[in-house]
Amino acid sequence: MSDIHIRIAGHTGRITFTRTKALNALSYDMCIAIENALDAWRENDAIKMIVIDAEGDKAFCAGGDIAELYKTGMNGDYAYGRKFWADEYRMNAKLFEFPKPVASFMQGFTMGGGVGVGCHGSHRVVGDSSQIAMPEVGIGLVPDVGGSLILAQAPGRLGEYLGLTAARLAAADALHAGFADYYIPEEKWPALIVQLEETGDWSLIDAAAQDLAPGAIAQQTAQISTHFGGERLSDILTSLQNDDSAFSQDTLKKLTRNSPIAMGAALELIHRVRGTPEIRFALDQEYRFTFRAMEHGDFLEGIRAQIIDKDRNPHWKHTLDALPPMAVTNMVLPLGADRLTFEKEEPTP
Repeated sequence: MSDIHIRIAGHTGRITFTRTKALNALSYDMCIAIENALDAWRENDAIKMIVIDAEGDKAFCAGGDIAELYKTGMNGDYAYGRKFWADEYRMNAKLFEFPKPVASFMQGFTMGGGVGVGCHGSHRVVGDSSQIAMPEVGIGLVPDVGGSLILAQAPGRLGEYLGLTAARLAAADALHAGFADYYIPEEKWPALIVQLEETGDWSLIDAAAQDLAPGAIAQQTAQISTHFGGERLSDILTSLQNDDSAFSQDTLKKLTRNSPIAMGAALELIHRVRGTPEIRFALDQEYRFTFRAMEHGDFLEGIRAQIIDKDRNPHWKHTLDALPPMAVTNMVLPLGADRLTFEKEEPTP
């Protein structure tokens, strides 16, 4: 397909995003193509590792393609979105659990669905243009595609801060937060990828990596830990409101832009996932929210305000100072028969 180039090159399975005009946004068909490749390559002894990259200099993958999700949701069809997320999460799990090294080279924007592809491998490479983020709360979703697991494993309370503010991570902070493993200047990537194809030797990535000085967010560790250790969103807000520092005022400004119910649920999920290394547990928890996001959450309004009308003036269901705890709880309750199963439907003959 024209949006993604999947092939075997030398000793590697190669996945390249080629949808540059859409910032390599991840469509449903792209998700399925990646999963099919993973299934085919898992037992192929000729493939020593997987290498994932993208064309263009603006983005590795700026997120999921939400146009169809919005269209179907506005028509009252929630089944399409639920299937999209269920199938995407199954692919995310297979990437995370893949038994061979998976290297990703993430230039420019890597956000949302792009994190689900680029940040679950064993050798995650960033460069000077890299900007990684989980911005879902800005459109009424929670950090998903397994992102809650990465956030939960970040140092201190950095995961809560990133998940609730949607802050962007440059290379140094991406390394610090656990979204990446290696910094390599981007001009060296093409030659390195050729070497990986020729040899299948993933240790070449270790040899090419360079050190970076701590980033801006890493230097805010003490303030983040002070304010983001609360059990509920209201605890974090109270802490920030009682501090007149520039950090607190800037952070409050960021939080006021985002969906209160999404932030409350994101906080709950990060707390649940912390200490549990299994991605399937994280994806199961995330799916509880995304399953309900169109019908009961702020997702459709968030897309309208940010993507469709672009008025940047969403009318959320709740306000920051009046978010009922049960509203959050109801979004992350078990789904019963609708729970995420990770089962792949076989095509009908």
